Amino acid sequence: MPTTVVRFNLVDPAATPESLSERYRAAVEMAAYADEHGITTVQTEEHHGTDNGWMPSPIAFAGAVLGATRRIAVTLCAIVTPLYDPLRLAEDIAVLDLLSGGRLVTVAGIGYRPEEYAAHGRSWENRGRLQDDALETLLAAWTGEPFSYRGRTVRVTPRPYTRPHPLLLVGGASKPAARRAARLGLPLFPSAHLPELEAYYKERCAEYGTEGWVLMPAAETPLLHIAEDVDRAWAEHGAHLLHEARTYASWQSSDIRSAVRSAAEDVEGLRGEGVYRIVTPEECVALARESGDDGPGLVLHPLCGGMPVEEGWRSLRLFAEQVLPRLKD
Repeated sequence: MPTTVVRFNLVDPAATPESLSERYRAAVEMAAYADEHGITTVQTEEHHGTDNGWMPSPIAFAGAVLGATRRIAVTLCAIVTPLYDPLRLAEDIAVLDLLSGGRLVTVAGIGYRPEEYAAHGRSWENRGRLQDDALETLLAAWTGEPFSYRGRTVRVTPRPYTRPHPLLLVGGASKPAARRAARLGLPLFPSAHLPELEAYYKERCAEYGTEGWVLMPAAETPLLHIAEDVDRAWAEHGAHLLHEARTYASWQSSDIRSAVRSAAEDVEGLRGEGVYRIVTPEECVALARESGDDGPGLVLHPLCGGMPVEEGWRSLRLFAEQVLPRLKD
C-alpha cells in the first residue's frame, strides 16, 4: 500500500481565537481518526508572523497529536532549526521521542523568510552557521554524555527512546544543505524533486566517509481533497485551496525550489495546474494504483486554506472509508 499522509498547517484566513481553537482541536481529532484507520503519517510545518495563523509551533502540535494516537508517525516538515535554542530543542524532541516510542520524524530546514529570523532576533546572514551549530548540538546532546557547548560543559537528559538518536533529516534544495547532511552523516530531504542534488550528496558522503540516504519528493505530489462531486467542491471550496497556494507563492522567490509551487491567479487556473486536486474516491484509488507502493504516496490536506471543519471531516472520512479499504485489498 502506498504511504498515506494527512497534512495540517492550520491556516485560517479569519484567524480568530475561536476559529483557530476549533481548527486545532479538530486537527487532533482527525489525527486520532487517521491513526485508527491505518493512515501512515501526520505531517505539519512551521511559519511565523502570518496573518492567517499558519502553524508557528509544530512541536507543541506534534505533542498533542502523539498523545492522542498510538501508531501513526508525526513528521515535522520542516522546522526552521536556526530559530530555536539548540539545547531546548534537543530536550523537546527527546521528550516527544520518549512519549511516542519513536514515532516523531524531524526535518531540519533553514527557512526562506528573512522576516522570521528578524522576529526571533536571529541573523539571516549567519543562518548557515546557526544551522550547523543547531544540528551538531542536537547530535551531541542526544548521546546523554557531557559535551562542550559555547565554552561550557553541558549534559542533556533524558536520552531519547530511539537509538542512536531520533530520526533527523536535513531539509533544503542547495548544495550547502546537501554538504551539511553528508558531513554529519544525516539523511537529506530535498524540498523538490532534485536528482542532481542527490548525486551531489552521495559524492560528499563518499568524500566525508559517511553513510546516508535521500528521501526524494516525486516530480509531482499533489495535495488532495476528496469529494463525491468534484465540480461542486471546486465551486464551493476552491477559494480555500487558492488562499494557501497564493500565500505560498507570495513567499517564494524565483530561486526557491519547492515541491508545492503554484503560479495560479484564480481558482480555474489552480484547478488546471494539478498541484492542488479535488478528486473522487475512485479517482484517488486510481492515482494510488498508478504510482504504486513505491510512488509518491497520497497527501490529504483536509483543512487546507481555511477549509470548513465539516468539509475537512467529509474528505477524511471518504478517504478512510472508500479509498483505504480498496488500497489494502
